[in-house]
Amino acid sequence: MKKILIFLLLLPVFNTFAQNRIEKWRVFELTLKGTSKGNPFTEIQVSAEFTNGNQQKIIQGFYDGNGIYKIRFMPQETGTWNWITSSNSKPLNNKKGSFECIAPTGNNHGPVVVKDTFYFVYSDGKPHYSFGTTCYAWVHQGDSMADLTLKTLGNGYFNKIRFCIFPKDYDWNKNEPLIYPFEGNPLKDWDYTRFNPAYFQNIEKRIAQLDSLGIEADLIVFHPYDRWGFQNMDPQTDERYIRYIIARFSAFKNVWWSMANEFDFMSAKKMEDWDKFIRLFAENDPYNHLRGIHNGAVWYDHTNPLITHASIQSEETYRAKELRMKYKKPVVFDECRYEGNIPWSWGNLTPQEMVNKFWRGVTNGGFVGHGETYVTENPVKMPHESNDNLWWSKGGILRGQSPERILFLKNIIESSPGYLKPADLFEWWMPFSAVSYKDEYYLAYYNLDQPRSQILKLPEKSRYTIEIIDAWNMTITPVEGEFSGRSLVVLPQKPFTALRITKIKR
Repeated sequence: MKKILIFLLLLPVFNTFAQNRIEKWRVFELTLKGTSKGNPFTEIQVSAEFTNGNQQKIIQGFYDGNGIYKIRFMPQETGTWNWITSSNSKPLNNKKGSFECIAPTGNNHGPVVVKDTFYFVYSDGKPHYSFGTTCYAWVHQGDSMADLTLKTLGNGYFNKIRFCIFPKDYDWNKNEPLIYPFEGNPLKDWDYTRFNPAYFQNIEKRIAQLDSLGIEADLIVFHPYDRWGFQNMDPQTDERYIRYIIARFSAFKNVWWSMANEFDFMSAKKMEDWDKFIRLFAENDPYNHLRGIHNGAVWYDHTNPLITHASIQSEETYRAKELRMKYKKPVVFDECRYEGNIPWSWGNLTPQEMVNKFWRGVTNGGFVGHGETYVTENPVKMPHESNDNLWWSKGGILRGQSPERILFLKNIIESSPGYLKPADLFEWWMPFSAVSYKDEYYLAYYNLDQPRSQILKLPEKSRYTIEIIDAWNMTITPVEGEFSGRSLVVLPQKPFTALRITKIKR
């Protein structure tokens, strides 16, 4: 009798699992045991109300298979949070508890948000300068390849990575994923009312691993490169899928939402569908994560107030200054072609061209993304026959020369004294671009191969040092002397030259 009583007293503990202490901006996870009968994905609703003083959040839960239901919450304030569940299923309803939210530590800077119209910042105030890469299907390649990708990312070249939630079918990406997002029979006989939790567990595992590296996970919600039928799901399924991934992924602080890769290539979707999807994320994501939509031939109207930043596919990265004024938002060239050697024009940039696009974008007030498409198979196969491992598709290792030089630029930008805006630095129009922080710091870039002297327009009442940066060879050379007002600087006879001009503080 005594053993039975002890078991009954412990039973609620076995049915509800939750942390009692969590850092601000980390994931608090509440696990509940309930029914697995019927279709829990459509028949059972579960949520929880979280309160901390005047702070209140209603968070939707999700079914994670095998009778397990989860509610994930990212606390944005320290202190004691109380929670109580609500559900149409009695075992999940009216469960109560609390946890203590403590101050963040280490590299926990919180979610990235927009600051001062054109810039990004972590929630604790640390600037975020987006240096991204694209690796569409890396999460669908299994543990060995994914671990290799994470090891490569650990070198610090990038702080954001774009990848697809759904598997991808395209040249150099013809292998089947190990698991699928829905229950059913591959390739097209799916039960769209039943998600496959293991599929989404794998993605959230990768999101967490990226977060440990300080890398933002730019999740591509839809895309057109599909042999499984996921791009043609009906509107009800689309909405159920969106609500499910919000419930599963939004508590991870490093999540960004990208509505699509090349949205305009998805013929089954109309513009009003994309407007609806954007609205669904804006209205249902409790944390207001960043939202973008990536174009093919047709650009989305990024003036939509529910879009947080302009995600652009264009090789004209020098247009960042123009586009940020047009859209009044941060401009991210998520795709400006890729460094590589494939026979398609979008994937055969030289490393020099890729580096040039980064510098031109950054010194015009924008952000630029990287990609790499090197074929290594010998003999070379036709694209549709090849199963080669290209970074852009499957991840793995980087073979190009641009990542190290992108990191060099990234370090320069991150060491600047503040957010850089386009600047008028030159006395006469030249093929230069320049950004500045107040009158304290200037970064200018040109890519000419002839000798040239240039007159700078510096403030009259201050004095400056000038350094010549070789963006390709990654060297920084001081120029002798101090400079003020109209100043002549002699530039080297080679491309990839930048100037860093710093105010002398007396």
